[in-house]
Amino acid sequence: MDISSISTNYTVANADKSAEQSNSLQSSLKNISSDSSEEQLKGVIKDFESYFVEQVIKQMKDTFTSDDDEDSTMSQYKDLYMDQAIETVADEMVDQIGESYTQTLYEQMKRNIGQ
Repeated sequence: MDISSISTNYTVANADKSAEQSNSLQSSLKNISSDSSEEQLKGVIKDFESYFVEQVIKQMKDTFTSDDDEDSTMSQYKDLYMDQAIETVADEMVDQIGESYTQTLYEQMKRNIGQ
């Protein structure tokens, strides 16, 4: 396997993961109804919050990093691990400090679906 195929595989895998996350969130939201439990609603809200925080952190990272070595394989490996770390940090941030925001979104969602 040559370096260019590794680079292509990383790019495709990263795009597939983003699309999978987006599709998962959309299908979770479609399954919410007035019959949904508090646990189901809060689970969807936490997933959305984590995804949102993850995207914000990634944009911040892109603002502060240079694109000088964008084509190098090592840079792509670094980006892969950085994306995984950002995902973990986003989940932890929502779990540790996102409760008031989660509660606000939960109450609004309950009103919107008529519970």
